[in-house]
Amino acid sequence: MEDWTEKYRPKTLRDIVGNERAISTLRAWAERWNQGKTPEKRAVILSGKPGTGKTSSALALAHDLGWTILELNASDARNESSIKRVATAGAVNETFDNLGGFTPSRQGGRKLIILDEADNLYEKLDRSEGESDLGDKGGKKAIIDTIKITKQPIILIVNDYYALTKGGGESLKQLCTVIQFYEVHSHHIIELLKRICREENVIADIRLLKTIADRSKGDARSAVNDLQSLCFNRKQINLQDMDALGYRDRETLIFDALREVFKTKSFQNSRECMRNVDVQPEMLLLWISENLPREYLDIEDLVRGYDGVSKADVFFGRVKKGRAYELWSYACDLMSGGVSVAKTHTYGNTRYAFPQWIKEMKSNQSTRMLRDGVVKKISKLNHTSNQKTKEVILPHFQSLFRNNPRFACKMIKSLDLSESEAKYLLGEKYLHKMKDIVQCAEKTDEKQGEIQVESVVNIKNEEEKVSNDLKQPSIFDF
Repeated sequence: MEDWTEKYRPKTLRDIVGNERAISTLRAWAERWNQGKTPEKRAVILSGKPGTGKTSSALALAHDLGWTILELNASDARNESSIKRVATAGAVNETFDNLGGFTPSRQGGRKLIILDEADNLYEKLDRSEGESDLGDKGGKKAIIDTIKITKQPIILIVNDYYALTKGGGESLKQLCTVIQFYEVHSHHIIELLKRICREENVIADIRLLKTIADRSKGDARSAVNDLQSLCFNRKQINLQDMDALGYRDRETLIFDALREVFKTKSFQNSRECMRNVDVQPEMLLLWISENLPREYLDIEDLVRGYDGVSKADVFFGRVKKGRAYELWSYACDLMSGGVSVAKTHTYGNTRYAFPQWIKEMKSNQSTRMLRDGVVKKISKLNHTSNQKTKEVILPHFQSLFRNNPRFACKMIKSLDLSESEAKYLLGEKYLHKMKDIVQCAEKTDEKQGEIQVESVVNIKNEEEKVSNDLKQPSIFDF
């Protein structure tokens, strides 16, 4: 299933929702480059929360002006040598466009150098022996040096402006124009969701779209992801379907956390990102397990990744069984940092999927509720625990229920089973036996009725006999 955030990513600046002032400032800065005039500040920093349109605005700007894009994101090596080899070389040299044509910079031929997630760059320059060259070490210094000599426009995209400019990044405050992106207003998000529903031929309750927009807290990407999750294999959605999204966090998106785990090799960054997501760790484990084979295409990377996931699952099991909550941190580190450092390759953009297990649990929720209701009734009758009834007694009980109409009839009356519970015990394959059970119940009612009538007649006869005996003369009569 195609990721809707990519499918409906704005192609031009006109399609960006919200942040009109930021878009206007960005366009004015770019127009100076396009007119052959180098701006006083040759780079801009797009700062704001995830999902506010920063990356989409940069890509749409390049599309509108016909600029070639040179992008470095978290999936690329962004250390000092890599940035100098790619970004710096691109910043000072002319280049061919995507179609193979050549237009000099003085005639409007430009490259837009985009460094996404620039606030995750490291400053440390030294590298220990044998350490991989895939990290971001020295990247911040290399970016500063590149901005000072660039002949091409540069855009830095960050979620945390302070993280970019602290320490060795202090000079970026003077070298760059800062453009702040704010949370997108809910009515803009609603219009976006309505347009996507029209394109996908989905009938959606407007109250549902409003709820999604309000819960997204100004994050358009989060809202689109929520809508796609609800529309999986469905063409009509309503307000009741929001229950499936009850666990989602909005401050740090799960999709962003997954990118942090899968795209970087930083144990610490991955660990901290996961800890900032206000979602149960067991739920995060499901997301990572579902998307691990989508990301790690190398079989050795996949094996090492699943090794971390499986060990995390073992620790979670021990936490739950023995209340050993001190093991929780080990499980979280294994499923986040452990998975991050398991890879030896870098991979391109990946479309992450909603955990299939969650969807299946949502789809059979009513069946599980029926099962739990039946289990409680059987447990009460047999004086056994719900767990033992579910695991041991229920399978045998179902077998008897399906193959013995008299037993089924008796249990329906003894346990006061509803029609839905009776059908659950029979299962789809044996529903045709429901007729036999009903007939058996009717015969039982008739026999019980005959016994009851006979009992009433006998009681009346006894009463009459006693009454007649009392009327006979007695020796005590005078």
